[in-house]
Amino acid sequence: MLLLAIEAGAQVTLPEGEGKTLVQTICVGCHGLETAVDSNRTEAQWKKVVDTMASRGAEGTDEEFAIIVKYLAKNFGKSETSSDGAKTSASAPAAKSAVAAISLKFDPQKDWSAYGRDEGGRRYSPLTQIDAKNVARLKLAWQYGIDNSAGNGADATGAPRAIPRTEAVPIVVGNVLFTPTTQHTVVALEADTGKEIWKYDLGKASATLRGVSFWPGDSQSPPEILTGTSDGLLIALNAVTGKLVPAFGNEGVVNLRAGVADKYPKMPYHMSSPGAIYRNLIITGSQGQEDNPDGPAQDLRAWDVHTGKLIWTFHPLPHPGEAGYETWPKDAWEHVGSPANWGLITVDAERGMIFVPFGQPAPQYYGGGRLGQNLFSSSIVALDAATGKLKWYFQITHHDMWDLDAEAAPALIDVVQNGKKIPALVAVSKASLMFFLDRDTGKSIYPVEERPVPKSDIPGEQSWPTQPFPVKPLPLARLGIRPDEVFTGEPEHEKFCRDLVEKMGGIHNYGPYTPYSSQEYRVIFSGQQGGPNYGGVSVDPALGFVFVNTRDVAGIGRLDKSPDGDLVAYRRSTPLPGRGTFYSRFWDPSNQWPCQTPPWAHLMAVNANTGDIVWNVPLGTNDELEAKGMHNTGAFGQGGSIATAGGLLFIAGTNDARFRSFDSKTGKLLWETKLDSEGHTNPMTYLGADGKQYVVIVSTGVNAFALE
Repeated sequence: MLLLAIEAGAQVTLPEGEGKTLVQTICVGCHGLETAVDSNRTEAQWKKVVDTMASRGAEGTDEEFAIIVKYLAKNFGKSETSSDGAKTSASAPAAKSAVAAISLKFDPQKDWSAYGRDEGGRRYSPLTQIDAKNVARLKLAWQYGIDNSAGNGADATGAPRAIPRTEAVPIVVGNVLFTPTTQHTVVALEADTGKEIWKYDLGKASATLRGVSFWPGDSQSPPEILTGTSDGLLIALNAVTGKLVPAFGNEGVVNLRAGVADKYPKMPYHMSSPGAIYRNLIITGSQGQEDNPDGPAQDLRAWDVHTGKLIWTFHPLPHPGEAGYETWPKDAWEHVGSPANWGLITVDAERGMIFVPFGQPAPQYYGGGRLGQNLFSSSIVALDAATGKLKWYFQITHHDMWDLDAEAAPALIDVVQNGKKIPALVAVSKASLMFFLDRDTGKSIYPVEERPVPKSDIPGEQSWPTQPFPVKPLPLARLGIRPDEVFTGEPEHEKFCRDLVEKMGGIHNYGPYTPYSSQEYRVIFSGQQGGPNYGGVSVDPALGFVFVNTRDVAGIGRLDKSPDGDLVAYRRSTPLPGRGTFYSRFWDPSNQWPCQTPPWAHLMAVNANTGDIVWNVPLGTNDELEAKGMHNTGAFGQGGSIATAGGLLFIAGTNDARFRSFDSKTGKLLWETKLDSEGHTNPMTYLGADGKQYVVIVSTGVNAFALE
């Protein structure tokens, strides 16, 4: 539960009597004493309040809770009258939580209560127990749900394993860790031990890919864990019991498909990232198909956490009369694939604003059916959190034809210039550019130039003539390639890359925002994987540093004319022997080694106050190439970093299955360990009830590290 401070100087006096001390010691953990003084309830009503308090983690015995109810009813009560006019009394003791060990008493210094630690998306912890001097002594403390056969990629018979993918970031409130798992469940674990408290089975469906949301509850409702499901539902679970909350939607379930996917019952639609919590709202994005224009609307929506009632809707593909409508063909909202918020939303509670990153429209590589600038695709959009009304927008990629989503959560940060503190947010996208934007206006703090970019040669396409480039910081990843930058060094991989280039007819790249062509295969940096991706950034507010990891993996392909009757006139083809995004990258799919010179991935720090890159180091390695004398190659992967006040960065995010810690001031590698499998998500950290700081990363399950 949330800890609310008593107003400074307030003088609250409770009447003498049995229960006074208990109210002062137990109830004050949830609210100020003035809450009791200013309230008049029947004994039954006080019992309900105390029951809710118990379910939210207040620590006391059944007998103590019963004494509290009697004390409050006697001193701050009123008579309770039945329907026939007779006075009644509710004297039964308050029911204690079914799991006595649960405490959901939120501590902003110790806990990690949202995907980005808080709704501001900074991914920064004030904990200092683990620091640069002792991080090398980190040991595995506990694991949950780890598939120990995953490390060699094969099952007991030697057959290749298909390990379920997860990008989940657990959250911790009080002494409980909550996370979705690869086994179609949502679980609550003891944060100190990893022991299971409760488990909710989703059957054939999966939970939200990147985590769950926590709402602390109030006098009307218990604390809730909210998650989407892969079949398009939003469910609310009692955080204490793991049971559905009956008052939410239809017995704990809201059908997210209703109203947006009615015409497309068989097309995919679901939440892929946890919803943002603002007061009593959960704000949800969605993910659908990207290859075809027809499909469910990808509206952003806000729901009441008590009832599941829809409160507001924002259309990322504007309807008539809405801002941005003129940047699309007439009535495009009826037949063009909408941009979606499949990533993370950031909340500025003080301003009552949310900052929403949106992806590209569909189809992603051919825009002939959606001519125009295409707001609010590939943009950061600021909305009034209570109403969904547009405040401002900043489009990172105009008329996106590259799948350059802006889906990483923007992070709140204060930028200091000329002694003045500017409330800002920092945003990155797959375009490999970083923008510092004024939170109130959306204006860039550093100059942005609209620079000419190559023109598309696809019939019917009208590429946008310019794209925005910040003067600072410099691009975060490779934005082009020359013929002399094709990989050399390891003979077998060098031959693979030479053969691939020959099959493509050479290296065809014309700098940033090179468009796909119908005349030749092209190599596109940044590719559809970024640069940065959903892993986004972490922030150290004390240093004023922003940390981001990138990968250099180009997209390759050609746009070929589609057969008559296809809704999309041109579709991307690949010279590699396979289909889909995995086979449309400039690499060898068998080992995921890119075909340009390494390093292939980087971790860097940017000074927010100057826009300068402070340090930049390769991220990841390759054991086979290391054995052959090729060092610091970097390794492909997804997922981002966290920063701590102990002067550390923690990050996995590579396909070498390592988990690492770096010095946040210098980028020096301080510690690494091998995981059971690749960790393609962000870590998190919290202080346990046992006084230990834990650092957690999810692979096939939950791995928790601590000092011995």
